[in-house]
Amino acid sequence: MSDEFLHKAYGFEDPEQTETFYDDWAKTYADDVRKLRYLTPGLCADALVSLDPVKSSPIIDLGCGTGLAGLAFKKAGFDIIDGVDFSEGMLAEARSHNLYRDLWQGDLSVPIETPHGLYAHAIAAGVVNPGHAPPSTIFNALNVLKPGGVLVFSLNDHALADPAYPGAVNEAVDAGGAELVFKEYGEHLPGTGLKAEVYALRKR
Repeated sequence: MSDEFLHKAYGFEDPEQTETFYDDWAKTYADDVRKLRYLTPGLCADALVSLDPVKSSPIIDLGCGTGLAGLAFKKAGFDIIDGVDFSEGMLAEARSHNLYRDLWQGDLSVPIETPHGLYAHAIAAGVVNPGHAPPSTIFNALNVLKPGGVLVFSLNDHALADPAYPGAVNEAVDAGGAELVFKEYGEHLPGTGLKAEVYALRKR
C-alpha cells in the first residue's frame, strides 16, 4: 500500500486532488511511512530542542497529518500543541490519538488563521514540498509566530531540486524577517532513499 501512495504523493496541482489523496491515505499513512523509517518528525523535534525553547509554550503543527510530528514533539517534552491540516481524513486520525489541544482544517498556501493567536514555535515536518505546500508556506508559517519564535521545517530532495523552495528560505532571511539558526541535511525516508534538509528560522 505504501508504494501505491508514495509514487503519487508529489506534484499535485489541484488542491481538491491533494485533499482527496490524503483522505484516502489517512487510515494507513502512519503505518506506511513508519515501515519506511520516516525520521523527519523526530529530527525536527531534535532541532527545536537544540535551541533550548520553553517547552510549556504553545506550538503549532502545520500540516499535522495523522499526528506523527505531534507525537515526536510530545515525546520531546512539549506540552501544548495545536494542529492544522488540509485533509479531514488525516485530522480524524490525529484526533484519535489525543496529542493535540486543538485541531482544525486549513490551507497552508494562504494566510493561516489560528483560533489561539500567535505561537511560540511552529513545525512543518515533511510538508513544504511540491504537491503538498508551496514555498509561500514558509512566509505564512512565520506570520503565525511571535517575535523570537522558531519555525522548524523540512525540504525533501524534491523541494530542494526546485529553486523556489530554497529561494524562499533565502528570501525570508535576506529580507530580515528571520534568522537561520539551524540547517542540517540527512535521512528523511530511508526506506525510499529520499533525504531532506531540516531548517530552523527564528522570527525577528
